[in-house]
Amino acid sequence: MNAPIISDDPLYQLLRSDNVSAFNQARSEGQTCNLEGCDFKGLDLRNLNVAGVNLENAYFRGADLRGIDFRGCNLNGASFAGAKISGCFFPFEIPPTEIQLSVTMGTRLRHICNKS
Repeated sequence: MNAPIISDDPLYQLLRSDNVSAFNQARSEGQTCNLEGCDFKGLDLRNLNVAGVNLENAYFRGADLRGIDFRGCNLNGASFAGAKISGCFFPFEIPPTEIQLSVTMGTRLRHICNKS
């Protein structure tokens, strides 16, 4: 497994600079991004729109993710250690116990993303 990356993707850089609203606006205008393997450690990502985004191997240690809808995202290998996940929607394929283990123990999620 590779270490989390700091991508040069312009939309990812918006998130790194705490500009979730600009990220959401750019996505609503049709801009795409691949956040695979990105480092989101400690970021406040509340209200983030990640519909259909590839978050495989993403690193969310200590991030504030409250209220995010992760349904439709690829979360295979993502880690949520210490993240705030209250009110989040997760893909139904991921059992709640696996999410709990990721938050409390830092395990990575096993998720086969259904593209239906």
